[in-house]
Amino acid sequence: MTWRSGTDEISDKLLGGLPYLLPLFDAVVVGGALFKLIANFPALAPVGELLLLLITPVMFAYSLVPFGLGSLAVFFALFLLVVRNENISHFIRFNTLQAILIGFIISIGSLVLSLVAVPGLELITDTFYNVLLFGGVAAVGYSIVQCLMGRYPEIPTISEAVHMQIR
Repeated sequence: MTWRSGTDEISDKLLGGLPYLLPLFDAVVVGGALFKLIANFPALAPVGELLLLLITPVMFAYSLVPFGLGSLAVFFALFLLVVRNENISHFIRFNTLQAILIGFIISIGSLVLSLVAVPGLELITDTFYNVLLFGGVAAVGYSIVQCLMGRYPEIPTISEAVHMQIR
């Protein structure tokens, strides 16, 4: 959709892309089995190392909060301090909420897959986990590139839901 302009502020571009590290972390956690497989292929090792480098700060931040409540604390912090704060630019708030929704989709998909896992059908389950991984990485990669270019990342349905929530 072209009903939104972008931003020229470098700080907005960088801060708009930063929240996408959270769904990237969720996607990498979901696709952990694939990363074990990637380790066997030297040509793909740089991709795994790059993703690990990107999610290391998020893993560190999550480890600071006890009882595994890091993701919940980060969600409330981002939602209450960034998304609902109208003093922050629309571009940053939009991208923060979109990153939160992408993370929810990945987390809920993972939860559903873990509930319907049937012994003997690991190949099918692993395929769906990989779909979550690649879909999450694609959405995050697209969004970060669009943010760095100063454009609103338009992901059908998700962006429309975010736009309805952000004034």
